[in-house]
Amino acid sequence: MKKTAVVLFNLGGPSSQEGVKPFLFNLFYDPAILTLPNPFRYLLAKLISNKRLKKAKEIYSLLGGGSPLLKNTQTQALALERELGPGHRVFVAMRYAPPLIEDVWRKVDAFSPQKIILLPLYPQFSATTTGSSLKAWKKVSKGKSLPTHIVPFYPTEKGFLDALKERTIFHYQKAKKAGHPKVLLTAHGLPEKFIQNGDPYQKQVEETAHSLVNSLGITDLDYTLCYQSRVGPLKWTEPSLEEKILKASQESRPLVIVPISFVSEHSETLVELDIVYRNKAHENGCPSYHRVETVQTHPLFIKGLANLIICAEENSHAL
Repeated sequence: MKKTAVVLFNLGGPSSQEGVKPFLFNLFYDPAILTLPNPFRYLLAKLISNKRLKKAKEIYSLLGGGSPLLKNTQTQALALERELGPGHRVFVAMRYAPPLIEDVWRKVDAFSPQKIILLPLYPQFSATTTGSSLKAWKKVSKGKSLPTHIVPFYPTEKGFLDALKERTIFHYQKAKKAGHPKVLLTAHGLPEKFIQNGDPYQKQVEETAHSLVNSLGITDLDYTLCYQSRVGPLKWTEPSLEEKILKASQESRPLVIVPISFVSEHSETLVELDIVYRNKAHENGCPSYHRVETVQTHPLFIKGLANLIICAEENSHAL
């Protein structure tokens, strides 16, 4: 039987309080994140990771001490492996925390597949996420002859959108009981300098938002696309989710928060959206706050990923 290795790329997160500092350093030392040459990038990554350490530890303490992202991604990998059937093995490769890409490459190599499919768990492409993981994979696999193909992005993949639509409608109907809901579609922000340099991320996020809104079929839908998780002094993509949450809350509007760039639960959904922004919304008059769950292992999403892999096996983008 021919064997295909599927590698799911994700950001990663610290599994414990001890893992927070190396995770932060790995993140900020990535040249896709900080574009300075060394030794300046190394020194700045050390400075930023030390400065953010206390706050980051506080965030992960609210999640039991570490991030649930690895466990959630492994659950997605198992669901996808079942969907694909015999001949496929799904591996999880994280960019900034174990299992790191270089370690996963060795496991994939030992599996001896006839083909490798690289599938980022980022529906929208950015050089800072998918691009960074692909560069790392290319570096560690250099000199090997295994046929390797990628699914670079899928901002309007039908299974992804259908799963998101189903979950959004459920929360929208609940929110309607408290008034006319304000729907805030949220994506992870990005410094505008990346967009100005040609990064397609914002355009693809807008494609996801437009396709989801059209699929909802709600004639009086009041929605705004926003961005979250800003750090540092640079100008980031706007509008800010926090600002829009405060505005709608002060107008006594029920809120429906829909993450459209995350497919797994992690600190930016479970803490930033579910705790920090929920509390701010209620403190400012929001009568009803609803956060749509990420698609996780929704059967439609998993089927959508499987279809992407099958298509990649037949007509794919070579690495």
